[in-house]
Amino acid sequence: MCSSSGHTELKNLNREGKMMSLDGPQKTISNPIIPYVGTILGGLVPGQLIVIHGAVPDDADRFQVDLQCGSSIKPRADVAFHFNPRFRRSGCIVCNTLEKEKWGWEEITYEMPFQKGKSFEIIIMILKDKFQVTVNKKHLLLYNHRISLERIDTLGIYGKVQIKSIDFVSNSLQGSQPSSLGVTKINTENGEMPDGSQFGVPYVGKLDTALRPGCTVAVKGEVNKNPRMFAINLKPSDSEDIALHLNPRVKNKIFVRNSYLNDSWGEEEKEVANFPFSPGMYFELIIFCDAHQFKVAVNGVHTLEYKHRFKQLEKINVVEVTGDVKLLDVRSW
Repeated sequence: MCSSSGHTELKNLNREGKMMSLDGPQKTISNPIIPYVGTILGGLVPGQLIVIHGAVPDDADRFQVDLQCGSSIKPRADVAFHFNPRFRRSGCIVCNTLEKEKWGWEEITYEMPFQKGKSFEIIIMILKDKFQVTVNKKHLLLYNHRISLERIDTLGIYGKVQIKSIDFVSNSLQGSQPSSLGVTKINTENGEMPDGSQFGVPYVGKLDTALRPGCTVAVKGEVNKNPRMFAINLKPSDSEDIALHLNPRVKNKIFVRNSYLNDSWGEEEKEVANFPFSPGMYFELIIFCDAHQFKVAVNGVHTLEYKHRFKQLEKINVVEVTGDVKLLDVRSW
């Protein structure tokens, strides 16, 4: 179940030991001419990512990325998701949907991650009920579907923007069927969830094989809409110790890490370059165990490292999830 080489089916580690983004079958479009209008081969399904690398020219006033239902100009094709950074005054991002040549209500985000003269990376994650947008490795916004995914077949990019590459990445943990590979649920107080899943919170699962260097534990879920905090714990089954306590405090944007050993908590670790969680967002959290530390990535972005304080790795065989989160899957390999 565990690989001594550190290979995972979702992420790779580069030479610096940092987790890279999701890999898998993908189609790349390089240096497209703007305006760009292109067919999305095979359409869109939950679990896909659209990754756009580009730069904002110095004289930009606005640009847009549209997920369209066809490419008709007259009448204008419906736009399921209109993502429109505008640079006048303090700047904002307007999102909307166009149906039958009429715009719906605007959803405006005043956080502006784009800068004139600077490069950017946009990742649009396709979820079953919404789009989730990350810019420069930082969560930006959620946009609920107003038009069904099945109708979207065209990507359009317009305005003052330079695009270096467009990638369609087709495999994400989110798109796969939950298989709970390597984890057996052991708490029974909640029974099954109303949707038939086995992932009620609090959740306690037992790893089929205990942890050792080369093992990976993956947790996927959605943060509640009004969250305070949640926690993911790795621990042995034969004591109250907690080897790894991951505790995102979403309300205060603090990511606490700690261990509970010999009936007491140790010193908290809180430093993180970017707090990776937001209310309502979908996440895939990967914990990779190596000989000296855990490495944690969120949605393909290396987030933190935590040196082992609990040294008997072979005793770590339980994963717990508690708090303000909807749990979608837990697995290990």
